[in-house]
Amino acid sequence: MSKKYILDADTAARKLERIAYEIVENNLDEQHIIIAGIRDNGSAIARHIQQLLQSISKISIELIEISLDKRAPAEVTLSFETDFTNKVIIVVDDVANSGKTMLYGIKPFLAYLPKKIQTVALVERTHKTYPINTDYVGLSVATTLQEHIFVEVEGNVVTGAYLE
Repeated sequence: MSKKYILDADTAARKLERIAYEIVENNLDEQHIIIAGIRDNGSAIARHIQQLLQSISKISIELIEISLDKRAPAEVTLSFETDFTNKVIIVVDDVANSGKTMLYGIKPFLAYLPKKIQTVALVERTHKTYPINTDYVGLSVATTLQEHIFVEVEGNVVTGAYLE
């Protein structure tokens, strides 16, 4: 069965670049931003966004990884702990489906009083069952509940996204 691609590498790169510019526009007054990528693809996309942000702005970007089991996300760990009080945190994942992974990914930051928490998804589906609004979206796709979106990543580069 052949893959039904909805994004190729060039289109994904353009969408991530647009997201980076939107992040800068919405955080002009910030000196420091924490980008938190949800492992594994979200972390790769977060690293790519970090590189883009460093090339287009003077904002200091700190990168951390969020680890969780996407099927049973009760336990969430961060690659390192710090005081997130009054910090801007941007949580990044490859696909926003129900909002569950993003919601649980935000959980460790709620023990502090962050200045704001924003969310990024390269691809967003329209099946939200959790109260998450994705702030920065590369592509919104209407799908059936039976369809799934897969994002392919090599290093920090998104090579494609397809529907199955």
